[in-house]
Amino acid sequence: MRDLGAGFGYLMKGQRWVARHGKQYGWGLLPGLITLVLYVAALVCLAVWGDDLISWATPFADDWSSPWQGLFRGFLTVVLFALGLLLAVLTFTAVTLLVGQPFYESLSEEVDRSEGDGTAPESGLPLWRDLWISARDSLRILVRAALWGVLLFACGFLPFVGQTVVPVIGFFVTGFFLTEELTAVALQRREVQLRDRLALLRSRKGLAWGFGAPLAVAFLVPFVAVFLMPGAVAGATLMVRDLEAPSGEAQPGARPATTHPQTAPDGNQADEAPQGTAW
Repeated sequence: MRDLGAGFGYLMKGQRWVARHGKQYGWGLLPGLITLVLYVAALVCLAVWGDDLISWATPFADDWSSPWQGLFRGFLTVVLFALGLLLAVLTFTAVTLLVGQPFYESLSEEVDRSEGDGTAPESGLPLWRDLWISARDSLRILVRAALWGVLLFACGFLPFVGQTVVPVIGFFVTGFFLTEELTAVALQRREVQLRDRLALLRSRKGLAWGFGAPLAVAFLVPFVAVFLMPGAVAGATLMVRDLEAPSGEAQPGARPATTHPQTAPDGNQADEAPQGTAW
């Protein structure tokens, strides 16, 4: 419970940080606005032409009598839109981070500078390389999230459990992956690989859930994600700073975990990554 509260605290700290830095907040809004327009257009198309797509995909139901044909195809249309909405929620952060990589890198660096000694860790990689790594890692996370989405969707048909327990689990799963995507902005600059980022967050699941689950709930409200994204990136950077702090410097609720292997100058990992079941 302590980690859950600490995770939520970082989310709030990030929102307060951008509230005090209006210029960074304004620049941080642009990627979310661009992504939102694209997603709204895609969902509108799905709502308008979804029934046509279902009719095309179910020719075997053409000869069914009324009302079974309409009920069957109507149900599939609703399911299709629901899956599209779920996919939008799961991928919004990844796509926004990819679109806004330069914006959020700058925002995260500014957080590091303002909260530290005036310097910020740098990956030393060219922009195209950072974009490629971000896109590759986001795709890997999307595959993991999609597998969880399919599993939870199937469990949704279970009586009672599917309408009560499964949605709650879904928000926690979504929150975990949201936290990974957001902390990746700061961790990638620190040359932490995806495997090690996941190991770090698995060691502090409560912290990841406390940060990401409320964000997942908020992202269901139209337009909210756009305005919360800059603060979420700032909060994730603050969380990364405390997770990597020496034991004597870590703030309450952010005990240093077995963070990640150190990266040697030649790019190889000096230590083996912590083992565990991957999300």
